[in-house]
Amino acid sequence: MPLYHAAVIHPDQSVTYHGTIDERHLKVARAIAALPSAARHIVEHPRHPGSVFVLRENGDLDWYQPVHTASAPPEIRLPARPVRTESRRRAAATGTAATQDPGTLWIGQAIRYGDGVIGGPMDTPGNPPRVVHHTTESPAGGKYLEAVASYLIKVAAEPHLIYCPVTDRVGQFGPLHHSARALRNDGSRRTNREGRVCIQIEVLGRAATPWTTEWDPRDKPGWQRILTAIRSWDVPDLWPAGPPVIYPGGSPARSRSVWQSKGGHFGHCHVPGNDHGDPGALDTAKVLSVRAQPRPGGRSRQVSLAHVVAAATTDPPGPGGHQTHPADVRTVEDALVTEGLLEPRYADGSFGTKTVEAYAAWQRSEAGGSYRGRDADGTPGRDSLTRLGKRHAFTVIP
Repeated sequence: MPLYHAAVIHPDQSVTYHGTIDERHLKVARAIAALPSAARHIVEHPRHPGSVFVLRENGDLDWYQPVHTASAPPEIRLPARPVRTESRRRAAATGTAATQDPGTLWIGQAIRYGDGVIGGPMDTPGNPPRVVHHTTESPAGGKYLEAVASYLIKVAAEPHLIYCPVTDRVGQFGPLHHSARALRNDGSRRTNREGRVCIQIEVLGRAATPWTTEWDPRDKPGWQRILTAIRSWDVPDLWPAGPPVIYPGGSPARSRSVWQSKGGHFGHCHVPGNDHGDPGALDTAKVLSVRAQPRPGGRSRQVSLAHVVAAATTDPPGPGGHQTHPADVRTVEDALVTEGLLEPRYADGSFGTKTVEAYAAWQRSEAGGSYRGRDADGTPGRDSLTRLGKRHAFTVIP
């Protein structure tokens, strides 16, 4: 009877080896995971037949590997990673890199998974930027984010981002300006490295039951931060190959010319050289929605610098909730909420003390210009407000 190494990979990537088990034990594990009430999910290793993972709601990942394929316990050490120089190690830790690209590299408040290096520079940086949407074909909620992240690291199939639509948590494996590993090549063409950026998102869920059903992006600041990062790379709010198709049964187009020449959002089902049908028939309007802010390429909101400066000066000493030019202020506050700097309950059109504190944090941030001391006083200036507007689709006027 075949024997299997049995190990548990914990959310912190530590591994506990439990020795060997026989095929009867594995059959029991499969049967339990198949029960509708079981908080477990079976996943086969994509490249090693017979090697099986069990995703658990508590974040643990059980791994069973046939003994005949390995003379030692399964991957007690982490998979080999590229050797990095001190400068690359520092760049991965801080989110800085030797690049002039203006887009977001690391999403604020995202959980970091792995060592921060999953790919390399893009092959065709002159081609338009794009996003690829995947589904993990697993449950959502609980600590499945950790379990699936561990699985993706172990099989070297990391995307840039992983998202749970139930908990609104965001995880990130590597900087957005480098390639991910979630796509197959199209012959000699490396699809992971296509375009200025090719930002790949794995969402916990199943293609047959689209995760956007009964999901409201207005209540999901984590998803809003993902969209803000995407738009910082000038990815248009378009689906060049059409919306993702129904799964199963849909017939997606996998046009090489569209994939290589058009920027925007694609499903895994649209990418040439790949045969997956995810992410299913998503509600594309919901996917691209973020607090009703205008989309790139459309009519931009205008924010008066004079109005928000007056509000930042007048509202804090005024009575609670005092509003000066609330429409302009609310646009700035919504942007600060999306950046994760202001709690949504304070986005009320009043440039009060909480908004001043949040704007000062924006001024101190790398994206805001890294101001210090009196320059980071929470009162908008043209440079910091223009930077915020560029990331959140509003134009600064006098």
